[in-house]
Amino acid sequence: MPETTTHATELASQYIAQVTGDLEANLKEQERIGAEIASLQEQLAALQHDHSVLVSMQQALGITQAPTESAAESKSGMVPSPRRKKAGSPGSGKQKARKSAASTAAPVKKAARKPAASRTDSVKAAAPTLVELIRQHLTEQKEPRSAAEISTALGEAHPDREIAPKVVRVTLEGLVAKSQAERSKQGRSVFYTAPAAEPTAAPEAEAPREPTDS
Repeated sequence: MPETTTHATELASQYIAQVTGDLEANLKEQERIGAEIASLQEQLAALQHDHSVLVSMQQALGITQAPTESAAESKSGMVPSPRRKKAGSPGSGKQKARKSAASTAAPVKKAARKPAASRTDSVKAAAPTLVELIRQHLTEQKEPRSAAEISTALGEAHPDREIAPKVVRVTLEGLVAKSQAERSKQGRSVFYTAPAAEPTAAPEAEAPREPTDS
């Protein structure tokens, strides 16, 4: 029996402590919210005071809201609706002349834009392709180069063009398939070089001469 009583007293003391703590927290929260409400009420009172002062100033200056609304309505009402002109009115001839002038001016603008487009096309056509850049780069190199090295060098030489390493690698493999580049491996790395120069044909002077009849 004494053990159960001690256990009950311990539980009671725990509950008492918990309830006491909750009460203190509740009171603190009430104080905090009350302080916020008081500050908001002060702000509301200040705004109401300012509002009354502004209304009194508006009345002293003779400013009212009704004239502004009526002025806005009068402005909207003063805008006349477009009138339809008769077919025989002199203004119809002027409108037709303006339309014809506009229709004739439109093709001139289109024709003026065509030379600009042709210029851009000519500039694009004059720019070397990626295949040409890679072939030229390989011919200028004395040692094998990897696809990453080639793409980096071309990107530095042509910063205005977007040269991706994957595209360079695919282009190099295409050149190898066409015998326009050579591929070699060093371990796991792959390197590319320009194709070896083909041996020149023997001159005609060294060709065997046919025997002549004596």
